[in-house]
Amino acid sequence: MPLAFWEKPLDTLSNDEWEQLCDGCAQCCLIKLQDDDTDEIFATDVVCRFLEVARGRCGVYANRAIEKPECFIIERHNIEHYSWLPKTCAYRLRFENKPLPDWHPLISHSRAAMIEAEIAVVNWCVNENQVDEADLPERVIFSLHENA
Repeated sequence: MPLAFWEKPLDTLSNDEWEQLCDGCAQCCLIKLQDDDTDEIFATDVVCRFLEVARGRCGVYANRAIEKPECFIIERHNIEHYSWLPKTCAYRLRFENKPLPDWHPLISHSRAAMIEAEIAVVNWCVNENQVDEADLPERVIFSLHENA
């Protein structure tokens, strides 16, 4: 039986397959803070202003690098630098030669399983337009070092 495209090495995927590999959880859109003393990075429950929270989709996806130059764009050629990605991220899992989880939309054929597993941020995040920047430290939900 031939391998499903998501089981193949990342560098062999087409652009379309690369995009499909993303589960759409939007955890990469969480606002992060870095401790100046330790360099530790923390994720908050606050997402980028361009994320359409109810849908869990970027409203400016095609132009995100222009609209928000600091946006982290996950690309094939630099995936090894993204250890900050959630341990559930398909790009990270496949880079580590691990299988996709059962809730992944490519496996379950639905986003519902991912939302029910509380992987997608849609039910537990808030848009940065609704939060004062000074309050971000109080909104930390996990350390990305714990995520590694």
